[in-house]
Amino acid sequence: MSSKLNKLMLSVSLGLLSMTANADGLHQIYQQALQGDPQVKQAKANRDSSFAAITESRAVLLPQISGSIGLDSGGNDKSGSFEWNSQWTSGANITLRQQIYSHGSWLSLSLSEKSASRSDAQLAAAQQGLILRVANAYFDVLKNTDSLSFVQAEKRAIERQLEQTKQRFEVGLNAFTDVHEAQAQFDLSTANEIMALNSLENSLEVLTEITGLKHRDLDELNTDSFSAAMPMPASSSEWIKLAEENNLTLLDSRLAQDIAKQRIDLAKSGHLPTLGATVTANKGLKGENTLGSTIGLELSVPIYKGGATTSQVDQSRFGYVASAQKLEQDHRSVVRNIRNNFNNVRASISSIKAYEQAAKSADSALKATEAGFEVGTRTIVDVLNSTRQVYNSKRQLSDARYSYILSVLSLKQTAGTLKEQDLILISKGLK
Repeated sequence: MSSKLNKLMLSVSLGLLSMTANADGLHQIYQQALQGDPQVKQAKANRDSSFAAITESRAVLLPQISGSIGLDSGGNDKSGSFEWNSQWTSGANITLRQQIYSHGSWLSLSLSEKSASRSDAQLAAAQQGLILRVANAYFDVLKNTDSLSFVQAEKRAIERQLEQTKQRFEVGLNAFTDVHEAQAQFDLSTANEIMALNSLENSLEVLTEITGLKHRDLDELNTDSFSAAMPMPASSSEWIKLAEENNLTLLDSRLAQDIAKQRIDLAKSGHLPTLGATVTANKGLKGENTLGSTIGLELSVPIYKGGATTSQVDQSRFGYVASAQKLEQDHRSVVRNIRNNFNNVRASISSIKAYEQAAKSADSALKATEAGFEVGTRTIVDVLNSTRQVYNSKRQLSDARYSYILSVLSLKQTAGTLKEQDLILISKGLK
């Protein structure tokens, strides 16, 4: 077991220790994701399909030309002589049809154009969502990398304390129960290391899922230059206004509502007449060599379709009500997410300051506890607890920094203002 664990630790540690100039940066990974992410590719394909459908909807409004060639054989039996006299005739015609009035066809074209606009909004949302997904996956890797580093440092510290306790026991300065306490904490830290290694590997797989590439070395957060401040505007109400104007989910829902409303008109157009013109030219190629042409108008008036048109109108109206409620639901969700993310940013800033002070206090407490242990006023349990508190404080501080970054990005995404430039700015704070 120990041998297998050491091999696993070695393979991951080698990857972590190689974080040099060849490490992947946040913006670089985003560029890779733009090329390899299936969700964005799917949204692009859907957008292209929607724009191609416009041509199909427009086609029925344009002239339709068709042609045909016919060949016939006919004959008769002369005077009962049982001699068949056959004659072949052939002809060709070409027909042009043009819609003059069809309200439904024009509405269908308008619906196709609105659907294409909606697919544009969905693509923009997918690209904006990719920014946040990449950032979440990237900083989850850094978070788990830090966690592994803290677990390993804590394990080394406990191992030193275990060895020290064993030596003190051998000379009669400590009870054997102290050795057991230290050994138990060391075993626990080994288990925590296994879980931390697993979490790191899993987070790297999430990044691979997005880009389609393997990643091991990532630029780290430069904690020396890191600072947390409230993004502008400084109030949640202003962020809500931004979201109402720019949020891509709301834009998509508004377009869906417009489409649903126009579907009512399209269904109603089933009650309206249509008018079309037809021009046909024909020519006999053999036999009767004739040339002719016809011009006609065709007026089609729907009288009764068994209630189908009325049913379609009712369905469209219900669809419009559903789309209106979907828009209301999305609006409430956006408002809630804006407030939640705004509060998360504010809480992260405060917690970072608190965890910075807690980490300093934990370091001082550990030194005092170790000094007390040396003179016999504190126990090994006190030392072990103080050691865990040191690394727990560091872990909480690290998590708070990443939480701040991701909360700011989530706030901007909900407001609809998240851009690639945001990743570029964050990348400047990495090393």
